[in-house]
Amino acid sequence: MTGKVLGNRYEIIEKIGGGGMALVYKAKCKLLNRFVAVKILRPEFTSDEEFISSFRKESQAAASLSHPNIVNIYDVGDENDIYYIVMELVKGKTLKQYIKERGSLGLDEMIKIAKQIALALEHAHNNHIVHRDIKPHNILITEDGRVKVTDFGIARAVTSSTVTNTGNVIGSVHYFSPEQARGGYIDEKSDLYSLGIVLYEMATGKVPFEGESPISIALKHIKEDMTPPSLINMQMPQALEDIIIKATQKDQTKRYSSAKDIYKDLEQTLTQPAGSFVKFEEDDDSPTQVIPAIKDEELDMEDDYAISKRKKGNRRIVFSAIVTAFILALLFTGGMFYLKDKLIIPDKPIPKLVGISFEEAKKNLENLGFKVEKAGEKNSDDYEEGYVIEQEPSSGEIRKAGYTVKLTTSKGPELVEVPSFKNKNIDEISYMLDNVGLKEGIVEYEYNSLPVGIIISQNPKANEKVGKNTDVNFVVSQGPEIKTILMPNLVGENIDSAKSTLKTSGLKLGKIEEKFDEKIEKDIIIYQSFKAGSEVEENRTINLTVSKGPEEVTQPSEEDELQMKTVSFPLFYNEAKQEDFELKIIKIQNGISTDVYSETQHKSDSGKRITIKGRDKATIEIYFDNELITRRQIDFETGKISDD
Repeated sequence: MTGKVLGNRYEIIEKIGGGGMALVYKAKCKLLNRFVAVKILRPEFTSDEEFISSFRKESQAAASLSHPNIVNIYDVGDENDIYYIVMELVKGKTLKQYIKERGSLGLDEMIKIAKQIALALEHAHNNHIVHRDIKPHNILITEDGRVKVTDFGIARAVTSSTVTNTGNVIGSVHYFSPEQARGGYIDEKSDLYSLGIVLYEMATGKVPFEGESPISIALKHIKEDMTPPSLINMQMPQALEDIIIKATQKDQTKRYSSAKDIYKDLEQTLTQPAGSFVKFEEDDDSPTQVIPAIKDEELDMEDDYAISKRKKGNRRIVFSAIVTAFILALLFTGGMFYLKDKLIIPDKPIPKLVGISFEEAKKNLENLGFKVEKAGEKNSDDYEEGYVIEQEPSSGEIRKAGYTVKLTTSKGPELVEVPSFKNKNIDEISYMLDNVGLKEGIVEYEYNSLPVGIIISQNPKANEKVGKNTDVNFVVSQGPEIKTILMPNLVGENIDSAKSTLKTSGLKLGKIEEKFDEKIEKDIIIYQSFKAGSEVEENRTINLTVSKGPEEVTQPSEEDELQMKTVSFPLFYNEAKQEDFELKIIKIQNGISTDVYSETQHKSDSGKRITIKGRDKATIEIYFDNELITRRQIDFETGKISDD
């Protein structure tokens, strides 16, 4: 069926469900570009022309319904003996699946679901449509908790034409009203009976009647009374039980008159769960009879009556004897029933005990006449210490009063000791967590002097005892916090002022170099190692160059002049730089720095040579754009130049 296009419009994508009547597929409506659900009837239904006619009529009537708690029907069609209904695609699960997953539901949740079903039924009944097959399988719970009832009106076609096909009513017979089971008149109150059965199942986790066959279950709906739901669910409030009992009366006239009435009682149950406000219909007394006046003609019959009275005398004696024997028989039978109640131990269902405290479970069992035995204790991640996690027998099983029920209680989750993760790398602890059955929880990062990724602290702390699968939360180092500062402009300031500025800015003073400058007076900053306005890290070391003022030039003595030598070497060129750059050479001799060369270097200057005058040995420093590139030693006596 996958890939098939129905009605030249609905492309079947995948099968998503099915039941006794039809298979359900997810499809794409090519006209409106949306996903829909397509319900395709099973072949055994399509061979009956009466059924097909009824199916079309009822499904088209249901398509007229528009309500937020009813699944919308968009289209009905047939193609090559394939009969289908196109309806709203609901994301969620059936109420039947919901009950199987959760068991009995809480009061608020039950009422919330039942109220929405009642609203859907009220809308349908106001439009003269009876559902006829209200059951958890036909009630959908969306992902956001909204209830939607499906298959409105379609059950009429099934019941009218396929009632002999018992295989198709197995899923519904648990929710049939007595009149449906015996083929009687069906009306809106039949839906309310089924709603009462759905409420019973939500409250207890089970249906009221079970049997070996659909017929045996149907007969129980007609003849037998339900086990009161409060005997199965000990937490069942009085008001909700009254609603269920009234909705499931076997006599249609004694049930709720409308879905609106059951909605109102559900609303009141929220505020008065123990209230007695549900009104039950009582049996009428025998009506007063009017006896007609005796006429004159009837007086003539008196003589005949006297004669017949004598004839009946003997028969009266016989009749009296029979009546006396009958009364004695009744007294004997009543006495036997009385003794049976006194001497025979009654059977009772075991209530659901898992999930409540042992003390509460014991009290509930003893109130019902059962005995209690504590079978043992086990670790449990799902239940607190002291709560019942297993019971024997299971809930719903029938036992005589005085039977001993065995309960197993929780010791709480299995405890493990939390290892110390401090000073370990967050990326290398997964095996440690796995070894003890713990999980990595929330990981937060903080600035810290520890290296990046090292765990600073943990919660729970080391050596604590916690349950298995507990989350361990960590605080992890992301390294020291790096703060940046805008570099102040120190060029042009006095050296003392510059030192103060560096200190207040959170920077450190590094190397101070002094050099002669013809234009700048002494102790004024002429260079800083980071440009003004650039971002530098806090506590960064800043190197400064300070002017020594103009160099005092003295005429060297004749002796000094004779001792000075010259050294010539090729002009330096920076091949890494494509543009021109500033080349500067400083001579350092006897602790005194002297600029011996400072000019813009061009590519065409690479063949030139520089001559430096001096004596003994000296150090020269070579700068490209004020950046120290190399330092060399010069021996003026030999003219030899070597690396520093």
